[in-house]
Amino acid sequence: MSSIIDALINSDNLASDLGVGRKGTPQAPNGHSRQRSSPRPQGPPSESNGHLSDAEGFPDDEVVGLRGTDRNRPRNPMDRAVPKVVDEVGEKVAEEFERFLDQFIEDPISSGAPPSSALTSDKYYIAQIHGLRIYNLSTLYVDFQHLMSLKNNALPTAIANDYYRHLPYLTRALHSLIAKYEPRYFKEHRQPTSASSQTNSSVAGNGYSQADSMGEKTTNQQTDKLFTLAFYNLPLVSRIRQLRTGSIGKLLSISGTVTRTSEVRPELYLATFICEGCRNVISNVEQTFRYTEPTQCPNVTCGNRQGWRLDIRQSTFVDWQKVRIQENSSEIPTGSMPRTMDVILRGEIVDRAKAGEKCIFTGTLIVVPDVSQLGLPGVRPEATRDNRNAPRGGDAGGSGVTGLKALGVRDLTYRMAFLACMVTPDTSTPGQAANQQLNGQAGNILASLNQTAPVDPLDPGDHAQEAFLQSLTSSEIEDLKMMVHSDHIYSRLVNSLAPMVYGHEIVKKGLLLQLMGGVSKVTPEGMQLRGDLNICIVGDPSTSKSQFLKYICSFLPRAVYTSGKASSAAGLTAAVVKDEETGEFTIEAGALMLADNGICAIDEFDKMDIGDQVAIHEAMEQQTISIAKAGIQATLNARTSILAAANPVGGRYNRKTTLRANINMSAPIMSRFDLFFVILDECNESVDRHLAEHIVNIHRLRDEAVTPEFTTEQLQRYIRFARTFKPEFTAEARALLVEKYKELRADDAQGGIGRNSYRITVRQLESMIRLSEAIAKANCVEDVTVGFVREAFNLLRQSIISVEKDDVEVDEEEEEELNGVGGGGRGSRDRDGDSPMGDGDNDGDNDDDNQDNNDNGDTRAFATPTATRKTKITYDKYMSILNLLVRRVNEDELTNGEGVEGEELVLWYLEQKEEELNSREEMEAERELVGKVIRRMVKDNILMQIRGEGLVDDDHTSVAAAATAAETEKVVYVLHPNCAVEEM
Repeated sequence: MSSIIDALINSDNLASDLGVGRKGTPQAPNGHSRQRSSPRPQGPPSESNGHLSDAEGFPDDEVVGLRGTDRNRPRNPMDRAVPKVVDEVGEKVAEEFERFLDQFIEDPISSGAPPSSALTSDKYYIAQIHGLRIYNLSTLYVDFQHLMSLKNNALPTAIANDYYRHLPYLTRALHSLIAKYEPRYFKEHRQPTSASSQTNSSVAGNGYSQADSMGEKTTNQQTDKLFTLAFYNLPLVSRIRQLRTGSIGKLLSISGTVTRTSEVRPELYLATFICEGCRNVISNVEQTFRYTEPTQCPNVTCGNRQGWRLDIRQSTFVDWQKVRIQENSSEIPTGSMPRTMDVILRGEIVDRAKAGEKCIFTGTLIVVPDVSQLGLPGVRPEATRDNRNAPRGGDAGGSGVTGLKALGVRDLTYRMAFLACMVTPDTSTPGQAANQQLNGQAGNILASLNQTAPVDPLDPGDHAQEAFLQSLTSSEIEDLKMMVHSDHIYSRLVNSLAPMVYGHEIVKKGLLLQLMGGVSKVTPEGMQLRGDLNICIVGDPSTSKSQFLKYICSFLPRAVYTSGKASSAAGLTAAVVKDEETGEFTIEAGALMLADNGICAIDEFDKMDIGDQVAIHEAMEQQTISIAKAGIQATLNARTSILAAANPVGGRYNRKTTLRANINMSAPIMSRFDLFFVILDECNESVDRHLAEHIVNIHRLRDEAVTPEFTTEQLQRYIRFARTFKPEFTAEARALLVEKYKELRADDAQGGIGRNSYRITVRQLESMIRLSEAIAKANCVEDVTVGFVREAFNLLRQSIISVEKDDVEVDEEEEEELNGVGGGGRGSRDRDGDSPMGDGDNDGDNDDDNQDNNDNGDTRAFATPTATRKTKITYDKYMSILNLLVRRVNEDELTNGEGVEGEELVLWYLEQKEEELNSREEMEAERELVGKVIRRMVKDNILMQIRGEGLVDDDHTSVAAAATAAETEKVVYVLHPNCAVEEM
């Protein structure tokens, strides 16, 4: 028995003396294979796929000798070198994947690359590897559809089903290719997990020395780039709710809305530890989602398990970010709360997802300890190693987890997280299935995968247009060219917007311009001038207000829908919350911040509390949100357009009062809206018939009922292209803008108090500027011309609804008592002389009396049988007569200090209207009308009658005295002291 043991020991010592284990594995002098601890059943990524050479490696690749180790002393017979288990499937996958990357040539017909992009190779992924060096990147983007197009389906199936297991092998295949095609770039950013011999053999023939490429870098500087793979265009996109433990380790795509993003922090990826006991160095210890120390010091005499010091200089760190995503609103089942999940991003894909965006994440599901559960008060359930009675260097695992028996059912809690390797924007509308449909171009992969930053408002338009065109395929570019150069594109876009909603062209124009937006500007002093349009839709019930809001939210990738009554000020702007993991106060974005560079749709705007409405004042004009809470002072961006829908007070819109009286809004908020659309539900036979047919067809035929000219994808593409333009005003347009603004102000001044929906302020001038720029953008032109300004002016005029007033009534009593205006007073005297019961007689008697009176009296202006009937004139007509008469009386009072005689006032008025009167009958009718208006003005305390030395006595004591006075004295009209002339 002892001879067998001796033989084993000698054979182990021989292998360790040679420094080579089985299959050429570099051995540590103690015979242990230098592998990092990993829970996966996999071969070590440190093995390269290339042939091994005996060439000398990098100086720091030498195995550090173990201090104080006596190689010749006899050891435990069970401590022999364990044969390495090779994952043959993994090796085969790596080999196949490397061949795929090396040989794949994309079909030129399906390729999205425009003819102008000069590729360095016709091989798609080799061109991308050259691009890594050119753009200084470290991630290779693999289109899963390319893998699916292979004749043998085994490779994509293996990658999809065992992604986490095969990932080290896939990465190794990538390293091998980069070392083959870009050796110098690979050597400059040497990977800690790649074999040095691979690098050396491929670099050997290139003629530059090692010192050349190494420079003065330390090891951790050489590993500042970790070459990784990113997959996209998976055939299936899962929902967050569908993820179960069966999906752990598989390659998946999930879709969700980002609600919170953490800051970018460094994550320890591969750690190098120094043993505190014997100063032994253990490098490349893989971290499994938490701080992982070596189990035991490899030095036999040391056996240290606890005392480790992290050597930061020799360790590898990567960028790390945690993103919280929530189910898309269209995917939540009935009566369920939206589920959330944490997504971990590493390397180059950090900061690709912003709060509020709908994104598709590709990666795998992993299990991590639930830190928030560990932080709960009470007895903390934690994994502890029992080292109290363990002998030094005893069994490798200790006695496992202890201290949990007293907790009953409570145990260590774990939760699932998603480790993403790729983030892409989700542009699908809620009705569609989420799909990526990305067409990467090997020449400029980041632009073509929509991975570039959003358009900077200060950039010139040409750069933005080039960047956008790079992200399109050649067929999409042709389609866009055809749309841009076609005729009447503005009206055709309007007709294609919200096709399910019948009519309302004016509202659709406003929504299209809101999607386009004006041009944001920054003054030399740094003041921001907003370019976003704010629109408010006010209307009767069932006029499809909410449909417009829902359509915009589904159409625009970055749009947030909220309801007024259910939204608080903090929910709209930003809330300060305590982070569950760190315990610090952080800012949680509200609806306006989530809709940054998009549209925030607020339904039931009139139901919002006044205090909550005040919270969005700053966001609507300055486009920022300022916070000073819980020790956090911050000013956050909210460059969003607001689309609000409001119901009138009392349910239906009352045309006889102002817009301000119809909706429950303060004047400051109203002035911040660029456009108000008032939708009235009026009965009209032809409109009702067409509307009913449209709705019935939609219920019967659904999608086939409407055939818009442009699809949603075409509209989205056109609008994204149009937004890159920065139009400027021509000189003529500038002059017309000033004229139109003066015209609006003049109308506002003439109308008197509250005649218009709201007062015209300088904000309406800025609205006209923004609307003109948006119309120019919709036409994809660089100049704002006169026609665009006129269109903007008409839109603004249509949103200013003139208030309708009740018709003004003048009855027979006013007409009869109008002494002095017509010249004679006998009819009036006879009327006054009647008994009081005469007022209550029927109309026929009154007609007879009045007819007799008229026969006996002088020829008067109102000598017609219809004079006794109540006369109605429109409010506008009444106000025009009133304004003329008041102006004349006021001028006379200012010049000679006296009023105007009644007859003279009537004659003057008829002279003013002379051109409008075509016959004697019209003149008599107008004369009669102005007499009634004057009497009404006296009744309304606008004019006063003065006869002789004082006022007219209404209660005449003596009929004879009254008659004498009427015949001897002329009636003079002066302004009533309470009449506000400046408001007329």
